[in-house]
Amino acid sequence: MMAWVHPGIVIALGGLLIPFIPWRIVKQAYFLMLPLAGLALLVLTSSGMFGAIPAFPESFRPFSLPFLDYTLHPVRIHNLSLLFAYVYVVAAFCMNIYALGVKNDWEHTAAMIYVGSALGAVFAGDLLTLFFCLEIMSWAPFFLLLFRGTKKAMGAAIRYVLWHHFSGVCILAGILMHIHATGSLEFGLMPWGWGSQYLGYHLMILGFVINAATTPFHSWLSDSYSEATPSGSIYMTAYTTKTAIFCLILTFPGVPLLMWMGAIQAVFALFLAVLENDGRRLCSYHIISQIGYMVAGVGMGTHMGLNGAASHALCHIIYNALLYMGAGCALVVAGTAKFDRLGGLYKYMPISFWLYMVGGFSISGFPLFNGFVSKTMTIEAAELIHNRPIYLLLEGATVGTFLHTGLKLPWNIWLQGRTEPPPEVRFRLKDSAVNTPVHMLAAMGILAFLCIFLGVYPKILYDMLPYPVEFVPFTLTRVFSITQMFIFTFLGFWVLRKLVKGYPGYVLDTDWLVRIPGDYLLRFCTGPLQRMGACLDRIGERAADRIVHTLRNPETEAALNPSLAGAGILAALILFVFFIARHL
Repeated sequence: MMAWVHPGIVIALGGLLIPFIPWRIVKQAYFLMLPLAGLALLVLTSSGMFGAIPAFPESFRPFSLPFLDYTLHPVRIHNLSLLFAYVYVVAAFCMNIYALGVKNDWEHTAAMIYVGSALGAVFAGDLLTLFFCLEIMSWAPFFLLLFRGTKKAMGAAIRYVLWHHFSGVCILAGILMHIHATGSLEFGLMPWGWGSQYLGYHLMILGFVINAATTPFHSWLSDSYSEATPSGSIYMTAYTTKTAIFCLILTFPGVPLLMWMGAIQAVFALFLAVLENDGRRLCSYHIISQIGYMVAGVGMGTHMGLNGAASHALCHIIYNALLYMGAGCALVVAGTAKFDRLGGLYKYMPISFWLYMVGGFSISGFPLFNGFVSKTMTIEAAELIHNRPIYLLLEGATVGTFLHTGLKLPWNIWLQGRTEPPPEVRFRLKDSAVNTPVHMLAAMGILAFLCIFLGVYPKILYDMLPYPVEFVPFTLTRVFSITQMFIFTFLGFWVLRKLVKGYPGYVLDTDWLVRIPGDYLLRFCTGPLQRMGACLDRIGERAADRIVHTLRNPETEAALNPSLAGAGILAALILFVFFIARHL
């Protein structure tokens, strides 16, 4: 039997060599070959060349390493980890095609380290290996943000690192408390309950839900994803949040708190998307909303709920990358993704518009697109456990998703009733039917094909899910009801389309809990507190000068100020009496 080769290590270490390859064409070919090499290793793994792959939750562990008094299992393979890994490398290949025009080689390096560390996390067999990979994942996007070079991007990079280092501390604390309590490093099902004995698991789940951008810990996502480079943001949409969903599936399935948090999140993020004026920030809020379906599915804990969470996570990687690519095309070509500055781009970018619409139909859950075959599974799981509030929240979020990503965003960027874009944008455009770089359209085309292929033929996805699938998405009732919702949503949008436009401004999210008190704290520190400190400094300096002068010239000072001498004598007598009383 051959030794197993880790695709994550191949991609991450291979990415470090990109800046040192001399010829650009060779560099681009090498950049595209890295995810293909990972895909080849996954195909060989699935074929059984390195050993039989058992069904989840059983696993195949190619090797182990001694560490102190423990045994590390850096690799654990089962059908669920393979499913995530396949989508990770396929998405990375499409993203690499989209990013071929990037001239900053170190941005490619950061992206490949990001992909490799995500693969390391889904293949991790012990908690320390998982933590190590998650920490690398928190640093790679930091550079994808910094490479944008703007002041907002730098601020977003700092916020991103602060949030994820806080989540990392929570996860590490939970891991150490778990090891102390059980003596096990196993990355698997964790106990759950309320009480001090579960504190470590509360910290661990807090770290995972922060990484998953679960409400109310989601503001880092909309702040950061929309400020990264046009290609860097595509990578960021795929890996951090979905790896967190993978961790929740393995560690905390069936926790009711997650079910309620996810369902509320699916709806809450839509209200913030209504106010957005930036295309990429709007897509970010819909990432948050769609993650709500996955978190809710994990919280249900049933086989259908977990299958729905896993399948929707993987479909979401594909269609959301497509959505972000469409918004990124507008940013690259027109120089902005702001709704109030765009409109009428269809004449110049018709192909990118239609490819984007495939992603819009997919995220909305339209029949024959991949979002339909995964999202409806989670909704059906809520119906089967007879939880009507959860079912209604998840079902209702579908309408808002179609309204924003399927209608509002394309209307404001490509259409908006204009045949020409505004004058400040028009000078950037060429009078051509295809104005988007070809490599970007090629990447979008592959992802659009996958959205339709999996939507028409979901069996290939269902066969790779962790549990047997007995769900049939294309029933007459389900197709008719969801199509009916979309028709009425479109009619309402069309009647009010002139009101659904962008307005300049900034959406203050749940981070106001940190930003507003923090702003007041800074004002207090730089205002009254600083003045009070300066006043105390002056008083202290005068008192110190007086004491020094007194110590140097006690007789003179006592003669000049008898009251001071009397006070000193009185204080000495009081201290003497107190000392005598303590020792009697």
